[in-house]
Amino acid sequence: MPPAKKRARSYDPARTRAAVLAQFGNVREAARGLGPEQLARPTRLGGWTVRDLVAHIGMALTAIHRALALPEPPRADAVLLDWPFATSANSAAIAEFTRNIAAEQPDLHAYLTDVEQSLRTLLDEHPGSRLLRTSAGALSLDDYLVTRTVELVVHTDDLNDAVPGLDVPHDRQALAAATRLLADALAVKAPGGSTEVRVPPYAVVQCVEGPRHTRGTPPNVVETDPLTWIRLATGRLTWKDALTEAKVSASGERADIGELLPLMA
Repeated sequence: MPPAKKRARSYDPARTRAAVLAQFGNVREAARGLGPEQLARPTRLGGWTVRDLVAHIGMALTAIHRALALPEPPRADAVLLDWPFATSANSAAIAEFTRNIAAEQPDLHAYLTDVEQSLRTLLDEHPGSRLLRTSAGALSLDDYLVTRTVELVVHTDDLNDAVPGLDVPHDRQALAAATRLLADALAVKAPGGSTEVRVPPYAVVQCVEGPRHTRGTPPNVVETDPLTWIRLATGRLTWKDALTEAKVSASGERADIGELLPLMA
């Protein structure tokens, strides 16, 4: 795991909470209209069906419920930027848990509605400073909610990919937080100042060892849109395919960041 830099950017807690609830609400409403044939469709996530995927989106928020039900850790021993590099360790257990939920919940819309209602209650009851035990270590509730924007944005995109014409919208604040967290994770994985990665309108980071740019147009620039960046960072899209499909522009000898991707798998 790359060593996380200690000073991450700050996120407005109220906006983050609103973004998590808004994006989850978008998925909940979409689940209302999914029929048996759509729920049985395959997704790009291995052997998961759409039913499994929707169940997993609910599980991404019930992770907060489960963490709050445990005793509070005595101190924070992780930072937000540790999280992207710690997500693959429990992938097998997560897949099994997901399939169990999908089998146990015949009405996914009702399940997501219950998850949302209980989460609203928990967020009202607990301060953002409350520590949670997570896959990355002990994080505050406020920080953990930022990670939920990544889960929700990524899996909303998975859902849209699996069901043609569904087009579940992305909440702007959720998309912004997810983009920024994953851009900052790249800067942690490849510290330096020779390459500028731009994901307008949400993020610009410096990364990759080499001569540091100080003024004017950077000699090495990567630029793409938020959803393409998120697909690259999470392994939904390869660097080669993104270049071929003109979804990303890269100029300069240090602008090839393909070997650094994905950040999460």
